[in-house]
Amino acid sequence: MLAWKAAACLAAGNTVVLKPAQVTPLTALKFAELAARAGLPKGVINILPGSGALVGQRMSDHPVVRKLGFTGSTEIGKHIMKSCAVSNVKKVSLELGGKSPLIIFSDCDMDKAVRMGMCSVFFNKGENCIAAGRLFVEETIHDQFVKKVVEEVKKMKIGDPLDRSTDHGPQNHKAHFDKLLEYCQMGMKEGATLIYGGKQVQRPGFFFEPTVFTDVQDHMYIAKEESFGPIMIISKFRSGEVDDVLRRANDTEYGLASGVFTRDISKALYVSERLNAGTVFVNTYNKTDVAAPFGGFKQSGFGKDLGQEALNEYLRTKAVTIEY
Repeated sequence: MLAWKAAACLAAGNTVVLKPAQVTPLTALKFAELAARAGLPKGVINILPGSGALVGQRMSDHPVVRKLGFTGSTEIGKHIMKSCAVSNVKKVSLELGGKSPLIIFSDCDMDKAVRMGMCSVFFNKGENCIAAGRLFVEETIHDQFVKKVVEEVKKMKIGDPLDRSTDHGPQNHKAHFDKLLEYCQMGMKEGATLIYGGKQVQRPGFFFEPTVFTDVQDHMYIAKEESFGPIMIISKFRSGEVDDVLRRANDTEYGLASGVFTRDISKALYVSERLNAGTVFVNTYNKTDVAAPFGGFKQSGFGKDLGQEALNEYLRTKAVTIEY
């Protein structure tokens, strides 16, 4: 994420002031060290660790700053947008929350759908802005899909995230861990079926079990709100009801990413065109490319990272008219 923002900003000829998330400052500080060792001039790259309420607010308010890019929650994004407008009408790009739908049709490659479906949810312990927040599985394969997912989840190696053989590490901090426990309790309270997980792993650290919910109805809290954790939310849809599942998938204020699994390319293109999200993955997930613009619709924000469009976020267009 640091590279997505900083590369475009620098390539467009700007200097960059970067505030990492308060709970994840070390990578950004290491990046600054490496940039200095690489010989970048002083002042080109500036890292400001600290709280959003203090450092982030000062950056949003600062009269010298003319462009601000933010990745984080929709709630904070709205606040930043307001501050940028009131201060000096800064240009803003926002990559905010998501509840990305993943639609799995009965004509999919089942093994691949299971493997990539798990990746879409459990990658980086679910601390992933484009994580599949809700899986819609066609009813004829629903039970088989759930059975295979649980079998694979049980095989996941939980442990040290610095060990390359580890499949699942700890959540970032306790406050987030506690929110995941509350999220699961809310799901069970509303009537969703907890198939697997939902609690702390019995070992030191904020390890949260990979979790699977089924029987999730559209009105439920866990069907609508992002967990930002390793929690798979599965809902059925009736066979042949493509337009209905599209309606349900789009019935959200978020529109960051989405996915579809099917062997029918015509169906894949039909669904891709109608999913109201900035990115659609077909028979894959989490596969971004530096040339492909990335950004959300609706309350997932606006503006793009990556690709030519990312450069445009950090450029201004000037017209000069000359008469001889």
